[in-house]
Amino acid sequence: MKNNIFIYLLLFVLAVGSWGCTKDNYEAPKSQLTGRVVYNGQAIGLRSNGVQLELWQHGYAFFTKIPVNVDQNGAFSALLFDGKYKLTRQNGVGPWVNNTDSIDVQVSGNTIVDVPVTPFSVVKTATYQKDGTNITATASIETVTTTNPLEAVRLYVFRTALVDDVNQDAVISIPAAQILDITQPLTLTVPIPASLANAASVYVRVGVKTSGVSELAYSPAEKIQLK
Repeated sequence: MKNNIFIYLLLFVLAVGSWGCTKDNYEAPKSQLTGRVVYNGQAIGLRSNGVQLELWQHGYAFFTKIPVNVDQNGAFSALLFDGKYKLTRQNGVGPWVNNTDSIDVQVSGNTIVDVPVTPFSVVKTATYQKDGTNITATASIETVTTTNPLEAVRLYVFRTALVDDVNQDAVISIPAAQILDITQPLTLTVPIPASLANAASVYVRVGVKTSGVSELAYSPAEKIQLK
């Protein structure tokens, strides 16, 4: 009887070990899907990991979304198996008009696809200069759609390039009501905070805030030498 129990246990261990080896031998996804969130061919600046896209693949027992984070430069990437996917934009998560239409994506090896959006407003250009203990930005703003009006234009200063509405050491905000002509360049000036007085450099960025929308659209982060 003891011999039989020993044999059964041995067979069970061998079976589990064999299953584990089979599982470990499954290949990991190797194809990289990359792209950008764009308007008129230009990437939209965002808060790093503040916006997610979703990938879906039909035809499998476990049908669930694959979340894809978008970085501050509007770029994204995901390692996937080759196949057909649906790429979707979530409602209410980005500084653009809602659009739930999915994009068909055929992943075959490394694949590139851009995701078009219609932003409410964007920063067309932004230039910066250090003036004594201040940093001044001159920005051109484009209002793309008036479905949600502009709330404010903001200038941010931070110690690293990951500068945005959450990560900032100093910010100046100009309410839309104080902007007489949005078609003309706008000047924003922010004092360099005491916490950065000894810093060799800082990063700056202009963002546009839309009423009723939590995420902003930003210009690219730019490094400013202080010393």
